[in-house]
Amino acid sequence: MRVSDALKSNRQTLATCIPEESIVSICTRLSALNIGAFPVCDANGALVGIISERDVVRAFARDGARLADRHVSDLMTREVVTCSHDQTMVEAEKLMHKNRVRHLPVVDGARLVGMLSIRDIFVWRVQESRDEVNVLRDAMIAVRNR
Repeated sequence: MRVSDALKSNRQTLATCIPEESIVSICTRLSALNIGAFPVCDANGALVGIISERDVVRAFARDGARLADRHVSDLMTREVVTCSHDQTMVEAEKLMHKNRVRHLPVVDGARLVGMLSIRDIFVWRVQESRDEVNVLRDAMIAVRNR
């Protein structure tokens, strides 16, 4: 399965934020959208970073209430690991594992087209396992009925 297929099947709307957005604002939006990270895009829509719940929690542990005065650009990860929309889910899973990330922005050339989460990988793996079990069951039935 390709990453583009997984993005189509989960039918999520891509939510982004900008570097100038306040931390309070993105925390509110993360909660309202029930997501764990935002790709950060500049005024031209180019991917310039990523910010996750983990980034916010670590900053809160360090800065406490002062965190409310901070912006996305203060906390975001600037060196973003991405995958291409035409890569396989196996390749995306390996990228996430190798780089120890739970959210992977998906690009088509230079254009951001989606976000893959560890949950998407889990759902894909479960379905893949079910499909394999069904094929093996059908093969066993066919062998028994010869």
